[in-house]
Amino acid sequence: MTLDVLAGAYPWTKAFHLMAVIAWMAGLFYLPRLYVYHSQVTPGGGESELFKTMERRLLRAIMNPAMIVAWLLGLALVLTPGAVDWHGGWWHLKLLCVVAMTVFHMHLAAARKGFLADQRPRTERYWRAMNEVPTVLMIVIVLMVIVKPF
Repeated sequence: MTLDVLAGAYPWTKAFHLMAVIAWMAGLFYLPRLYVYHSQVTPGGGESELFKTMERRLLRAIMNPAMIVAWLLGLALVLTPGAVDWHGGWWHLKLLCVVAMTVFHMHLAAARKGFLADQRPRTERYWRAMNEVPTVLMIVIVLMVIVKPF
């Protein structure tokens, strides 16, 4: 199913989709790094409170809106006539990675609640490893969209 009315807006939709994705990715790269640093400070101290504020602002003011806009404009692109070659298999893997990125976003948001309660359910080492997840997903997504290997 496509919507012909979206065809004329395709370049604009794609441009704003890309901007939203960049903003979302910036947050996905930065929030786990904040968790690394937050894991190193004393719970309940002044530094911990500063990290709580930074994490809340990043998630609520940048990451959540950017993710929503990226998804909405991505769906608009899918509904644009001729935007997706449904015969290629690349878009299945891209969609899977975008869903994984969304689940990762939700994992980060849930972890923030633990930090708010001055709990440290995960180690600094865990957050260092999690910092690599969005990079791997981004690489696969970009390769699927640009190269379309299958």
